[in-house]
Amino acid sequence: MPSPLYLAAAVAVSAAVTWGLRAVPFAVLTPLRRSAVLRYLACQLPTGIMLILTLYTLRTVHPTWSAIVSAALALAVAIGLHLKTRNAVISVLGATALHVVLSTLWQT
Repeated sequence: MPSPLYLAAAVAVSAAVTWGLRAVPFAVLTPLRRSAVLRYLACQLPTGIMLILTLYTLRTVHPTWSAIVSAALALAVAIGLHLKTRNAVISVLGATALHVVLSTLWQT
């Protein structure tokens, strides 16, 4: 069995590491708020992520007329809704709903 001194040292080290890991984000947060790079990324990343998701989704579209038309209409609706509302959730949900309806209608 380990000695009481060893156990106390292990608890002290783990407590210090835990406290340090919880304190580091607050210490780093203040300089990051003044960072021009971080402000630029905050503005550009949502658009980039939406573009990557769109291209990833469209790569699986099979070259049939109904699939191309439904994907193109859903993409147009997503762009239109996003330009009108500036809300990614509304644009994604609206375009997804339209795509599901069109895909369901043209499959039957």
